[in-house]
Parts: sequence; structure tokens; C-alpha cells
Amino acid sequence: MSEQFGTLSDGTPVHRWTLERSGVRVRILSYGGIVQSVEVPDREGRTQNVVLGFADLDGYLTHPEPYLGALVGRYANRIAGGRFPLDGVTYALAQNTPPNSLHGGERGFDKRVWEVTPVAPEEGHGVRLSRVSPHGEEGFPGRVEVSATYTLDDSGALRIAYEAVTDAPTVVNLTNHSYWNLAGGGNAGGHELRLAASHYTPVDADLIPTGVPAGVAGTRFDFRETRKVGAGYDHNFVLDGGVTPAPREVAELHDPASGRVLTVSTTEPGLQLYTAEHLPEPFSPGDAVALETQHFPDSPNRPDFPSTVLRPGEVYRSETVYGFGAR
Repeated sequence: MSEQFGTLSDGTPVHRWTLERSGVRVRILSYGGIVQSVEVPDREGRTQNVVLGFADLDGYLTHPEPYLGALVGRYANRIAGGRFPLDGVTYALAQNTPPNSLHGGERGFDKRVWEVTPVAPEEGHGVRLSRVSPHGEEGFPGRVEVSATYTLDDSGALRIAYEAVTDAPTVVNLTNHSYWNLAGGGNAGGHELRLAASHYTPVDADLIPTGVPAGVAGTRFDFRETRKVGAGYDHNFVLDGGVTPAPREVAELHDPASGRVLTVSTTEPGLQLYTAEHLPEPFSPGDAVALETQHFPDSPNRPDFPSTVLRPGEVYRSETVYGFGAR
């Protein structure tokens, strides 16, 4: 089901699509591929929205930087100095978080209107968002055809499957930037988190990885056993198992008060844990937890990291599944 959600200043309409299945309701915008809301029941069967979002389009246009619920690309996370080499050519990107490039630049995928079509019934209950990112967009090489398919399965789990092809060598790293608050409001620092990650990537003051991944044992980055999230995280975790052909469970987030549980399964090798210390009004610092499945920050400048290079004839594929429950 779709409805008009608003209109951009140039007259382009923005639509909202609603998916509903097995007690879960998800609303998705054609602007930025944004997951505006995810409504799920608690242990008593009471339903609330568990992601941060704005009630109208103006909220997203006025406050773009938190990337609330957005489809992030062409490159999620940071690229140091806004530059990277590829096949002997150095490409310069927008330094929208000086001196680095973040989440695709000044006008990344999160600020584009996507074409939305319902998926065929045999593919599930959902919609496919697609667009063409032209050669040179935000400084990235190659004309890239990209799609993101959002579906709800029989259990009500939200599955996002990304695909991309290019006509010239480029880099691609896509994610969804939803901010989760399983209580439906208030500070999320008391949420409990478990991560299948034995290592993380230490970073400098600009949040660029400084060297080889470090072990989490004995540090505040050890979430291998469930514990409270707390605050002060904006770090990439190296997921055990690396890149996988099918999603495997890598994270569980639990709100003890409501009983709601979020599980995250992915094919990706990394996950950015961000405890949302920088949020605009009407939100407050720490109101949510972002769990961004991804390749690592600054991979185009780090040949020792899993590659994000996409070449003609190859297909970029990535899949993440968000499962919901209560206990």
C-alpha cells in the first residue's frame, strides 16, 4: 500500500509504502529509502514504533545528518581524506565531514528519490527500490545500477537485499542506518547487546581505522556475552566469519523493560555500533542504538581490509535480516 508523503521543492513527489505481516508493520519512504517506522509488539502484545523517525518529510529535509533510517551509499561510513586510489587513479570525494567523506558525500543515496515497485508475490511481501547512480556522482567512478529490496517474511522479519552492477571499476558499500529503541522511547543505554565479534577496528580522532583489528577481550568492546550497551560507541566491529554467502546471526539487542528483542543477521563482515550521542531535537543523545551492517571504514584505502571494489561483469550483493520477538 502506498500514499503520498510529501513533495520536494522541485515538485518531485515522495511516497510512503506500508508493509504489514505477522504483527509487524514497516513504513518505507521513496526518499532516501528511509525506514520511517517499525511497529512490533512487546511481551504483553502492545505495539510501538521501535526506530527513530520524523512524522513528515520536512523533518528529514531539515535534519539530514543523523541519516535516520536511510539507505546509505555509494559508500557507507568514512573514507579518509575524501580520496581513494583505484587502478592507478586517485578519486576525490566530497569531504562532508572534514577532512573525510562520510556516507556517500554531500548528496548520497539517502538524499535521492528512488523508484519503488512492489515485488512479485513469489519473492515475498515487499517493495524494490532502484536508481541509477551516474558516473561521477559525489566523485565516485562508474555508472552504477543499484536496488534494495525490502520484504517481510512469514515471521515478520524485515529483510533488505542489495544488488548493484557497474560499467567501470568503482567501490560500493551499502547499509541501512536505522536507529533502534526497543522501548519505544527514552534513553536506550540500558538495552542489552550481544555481538558475534572477537575484534574491532581502533580509530583515530576522526574515526578512521588506525591499524590492524584489535581483540575485544578485556576491553569495553567485548559484547560476546550479553551486557548493557552504555554510551560512547561509534566503532566498527569485525564480525566472526567474515563475508558469508547467506545471512548469519551476528547481533541481538534486548530491552529488558518491554521484553522486545531485535536480532540482526547479515552477509557482511562488519557492523558499526553507534550509540547516537549526536541527535537533533526532538531526540536526545543516547535515545537509540544504530547497528549498521557493512564492510569496514576506509576499505578503499586499506588493501588489508575486505575489498569493496566492484568491477564490470560482477554483481554486488549484500543482505541483512532484522528479526523481532519478545521474552
